[in-house]
Amino acid sequence: WKVVERDYQILTSRCTTMDPLSKAIKAKHKPSMEDDNFQFSLGPPNSGFSLFLAERTKKIHFIRHAEGHHNVATSETGSNDCLTVDHKGCRPQDHPLWDAQLTNTGIQQAEKLREHLSTRPSGGRSFTAFDLVVVSPLTRACQTARHVFGRARKPGCPGFLDPGVAPEGSPERLKGNGDQVPAPRILVREECRERWGNFVCDGRRNIRDIMAEFPDFDWSEVEHDEDIFYTFERETDEHCCERGVAFLEWLNKRPEKCIAVVTHSSFLRHLFQQFGGNTHKDDQDSMQRLAGNCELRSIVMCSHGNKDGRALQKMTRCCPSSNFRVSSISKDLHKLGNISGADDVPDGF
Repeated sequence: WKVVERDYQILTSRCTTMDPLSKAIKAKHKPSMEDDNFQFSLGPPNSGFSLFLAERTKKIHFIRHAEGHHNVATSETGSNDCLTVDHKGCRPQDHPLWDAQLTNTGIQQAEKLREHLSTRPSGGRSFTAFDLVVVSPLTRACQTARHVFGRARKPGCPGFLDPGVAPEGSPERLKGNGDQVPAPRILVREECRERWGNFVCDGRRNIRDIMAEFPDFDWSEVEHDEDIFYTFERETDEHCCERGVAFLEWLNKRPEKCIAVVTHSSFLRHLFQQFGGNTHKDDQDSMQRLAGNCELRSIVMCSHGNKDGRALQKMTRCCPSSNFRVSSISKDLHKLGNISGADDVPDGF
């Protein structure tokens, strides 16, 4: 495998051309801003640039989880059938790939990424010294976070009281003066979990069971022990897109400026598919393509400031949860067609 890292510029806009699905959604939900083009043209016409106040920006490092047993199963069989319950009355939770875990190869991938990050300086410190790590509650994401970032800082413990050891080869270790790097706070959020439904790998175990394996993670913001979101029907493209933007809203309200997110491929594709419409096609294609196992994809997010005061809505299973409304979900939502319906490609591929 190869550690892959790509840096992208500011998520400036969603796309503008409306497909039939977007028109239907527009009819149901009136956009917050119409026809002023603020959200689409943020610099002088045809300048190719956008300028933002630095205080409104955050750097977000998205990491897809490392290789899981479900990835191997779908690769070997060439089909999604191994990820479904094929006998009526059988419980998805009894399937061996329910909430699939990492393979030994996946663990090695995560450790390779940790080595890469610890020796790549950012602002004079190692990349493992993130202000915050946010992780999906699915087991493979938690395992990836553990092997990439090591132990987490105890919830409630300030960084200056954490006896973290600087990673080998890191800028802090190379200073030779005993500088320490506190362990990161690792916060679990349901909003960045994989697109749920149908495929057993995308359901999760009870929180009490996962929490026992990662007791130093902060689970305080997870509201349900059992997985109330998983169903036999796949989460719709529209809902997953809205959930992704709602997650950005939540990130925007965080005080931290440098955040890592350990998540999943289909969730990332639904999120990134909505952005990049005003960038060069090469950048757009790079941003929107399917992420590989343990791939790091870094972006700069900027808030326009016009929605920052709105209260966040709770994530639900049956309706969008984002406050962010423009006149289209995405002109390119049709590109998700190869990961929806009968041809749905789960996180397994």
